[in-house]
Amino acid sequence: MKGGASVDCLNQSEVPSPSLVLSAGNVDMRARFAGLVSRSPPMAQLVAMAEQVAQVDATVLLRGESGAGKERIARLIHDLSPRAHGPFIAVNCGAISEALLESELFGHTRGAFTGAVQDRVGLFEAANGGTLLLDEVGEVSPGMQAKLLRVLQEREVRPVGETKSRPVDVRLLAATNRDLEARVELGAFRQDLYYRLKVVELRIPALRERTDDILPLAHLFLGEAALHAHRPAPELSPEASTLLGAHQWPGNVRELANAMERAAIMARGSRVEVEDLPEELRRRPSPILANHDPARSLAEIEKEAILASLARNGGNQTRAAAELQIGTATLYRKLKGYGLIADKVRRPPG
Repeated sequence: MKGGASVDCLNQSEVPSPSLVLSAGNVDMRARFAGLVSRSPPMAQLVAMAEQVAQVDATVLLRGESGAGKERIARLIHDLSPRAHGPFIAVNCGAISEALLESELFGHTRGAFTGAVQDRVGLFEAANGGTLLLDEVGEVSPGMQAKLLRVLQEREVRPVGETKSRPVDVRLLAATNRDLEARVELGAFRQDLYYRLKVVELRIPALRERTDDILPLAHLFLGEAALHAHRPAPELSPEASTLLGAHQWPGNVRELANAMERAAIMARGSRVEVEDLPEELRRRPSPILANHDPARSLAEIEKEAILASLARNGGNQTRAAAELQIGTATLYRKLKGYGLIADKVRRPPG
């Protein structure tokens, strides 16, 4: 579908296998529909909340950094809801001009504007019986905000060029990486629409806040990339694994997926080595110690010092241990405690 919209009507045969999900406890049964990895406590808690709100038709506001996985959580809410057999439609509101967005969402009649050669059903109507995700809703213009508010209040839409409204039965989800409270204060976002959208608010943690998920996600993305390339999935070397854990991932899960796609292509053998990772992972020092917060615990400061040393040393545990003046066995034990060492990685000597 054009205009930044995507339609996904999953049936049971298209649901990802549970083997693609690495998680703790019973979370995998909740998350498996969306192919989520939720081993870390913040992500496991989010998945549990998503399961709870999926059972009701309340509007949900999904907040998080770009690439953190807001659409994944939206799909999970849809897949676990009574509307799971209806359509799931996502539209990127920030990628479409105001005039085109109105037509995209509400539809139009033939002759309503130049180029409207036939009637067109809007996404609200196309999502009848299912779920509509308004991604990047913080980018919507004031004029379109007023029209969205009316849809939420009246549960009906009026196609461009028509004089009559049509009822719609759709679950609305909205996602943004913007600070909507600040935009409300500035007068750039309607306060009444803001409160209509955030009946329930879910915050998607950044990847740096869920380090226990980094390696499971990396293995998942490596497997997917290798499958698309029709080649066996490579393993991660210990040095590559620790370097992944030391990176701050400003691009979040999307950046990790791209890095693993590159690694799967560049790996020359059965393992992904440090040189197969993107340059920014190999050369850029970790900024995690740049801003000292006196409220942090000693354990948090120690962890950040270890990850920063690993980043400086290209993921090499031996060199990092020497720089930190600790034994390699001690470093290994701490990394395993952080969830950054896979069980199948052989323990280094020392």
